[in-house]
Amino acid sequence: MESSAYHPVPSHLDALANSGLAVLPRYFDAALVDALRDEIHAARAAAGLRRARIGRGSGRRLAAAVRGDWIRWLDGSTEAQRLFLARLEEIRQEVNLALTLGLFEVEAHFALYPPGAGYQRHVDAFQHDNPRRLSAVLYLNRHWRRAQGGELAVYDAHDREVLRVLPEAGTLVLFLSQSVPHAVLPTHRWRASIAAWFRVRQADNPLAALARLQPDDLV
Repeated sequence: MESSAYHPVPSHLDALANSGLAVLPRYFDAALVDALRDEIHAARAAAGLRRARIGRGSGRRLAAAVRGDWIRWLDGSTEAQRLFLARLEEIRQEVNLALTLGLFEVEAHFALYPPGAGYQRHVDAFQHDNPRRLSAVLYLNRHWRRAQGGELAVYDAHDREVLRVLPEAGTLVLFLSQSVPHAVLPTHRWRASIAAWFRVRQADNPLAALARLQPDDLV
């Protein structure tokens, strides 16, 4: 009897396993990306975004020199959001099957950077009590040119820059939250994206998701 068919690991999951980072150009359908981009700019026009903060708890504060984006949480209230969140759920299952990370849930927000804004080098993890394991960023910007800035800069453990990613519409970046330092370089035009975090269940606090920390915090 023949053995079960072999199913190769998709290349982006292989890259994630080997380097902690995967870049997937044109990963999302253009129509969905357009709908999500329309949402974030409509929210900007309606004053429906808030400035992102850094820090935790009582130490949370505005620090535009460190981080300059405006955000709005995805709640699944539109068809575009539901389609996007459904695809993130598929990614969660794919990653768990291939890499056994134990990802339990995902949360995401729109992030809009005005001209001149950026986000200094950081990792998507708190120093303590950190359930994040995998970060995802989807870019929503059409016809982005390198001269317009706003690239995702990725660093190694020695603070050396190893990669820059253009925030071009449809590109998805996946990376390990706790071990991939990165920054958003200052942008010269409005820069729209969605940032998401896949989290593990906190065994010592199973109700943590009811009072979760805000993923726009900075360590």
